[in-house]
Amino acid sequence: MKKLLLLLSASVLFSFSLVDTISKEERKKATDFLTETKKGVWDATQGLSEAQLKFKPAPDKWSVEDCMKHIAITEQMLWGMVEQGLKSPATPEKRADVKMTDDQVIKVLEDRTNKVKTSAPMEPLNTPYKSMSEAWESFSKSRDKLIEYVNNTNDDLRNHVNALPFASFDSFQMLLFIGAHSNRHMQQMNEVKADPNFPKK
Repeated sequence: MKKLLLLLSASVLFSFSLVDTISKEERKKATDFLTETKKGVWDATQGLSEAQLKFKPAPDKWSVEDCMKHIAITEQMLWGMVEQGLKSPATPEKRADVKMTDDQVIKVLEDRTNKVKTSAPMEPLNTPYKSMSEAWESFSKSRDKLIEYVNNTNDDLRNHVNALPFASFDSFQMLLFIGAHSNRHMQQMNEVKADPNFPKK
């Protein structure tokens, strides 16, 4: 009888550990978005010469390589912030501070009509990357780990709220935020490539 009770208790505990804190649809949405936006960055950076990678439309503008360095370091910093927050107790009482829907988070981040100056640690010149390939490798590894995390996590993403200087986002929205951020700068890369003075080769 004791063995039966122990088995039943273990079964109940195991079933609770497998409870999804996000829906299958949400999990797929985040995974697909992170995968698609990684591919977008890849497509925007392939086949470019050194001159093309380093071309700046103006002295105060970023090159394609600058954008890649910024994407890579920001990917690490944003996920590090979210990961650290997930180690703390959930904060469901802060959900009222979350004002945007998931789709609005993506839309706002990807909208390049709203220019935002990044903080000094995320400026391309302040990153540890010496080349385009170093930045891409870092970004690719970080993004693959993030996609794997989304596919397997049972963390309570909706009830861990992250307060940024301009708004609050739950941790699921921060995953979308990260994908949208890389997409924002993928657009910037394409703007650089569309400049009439962009090197032909």
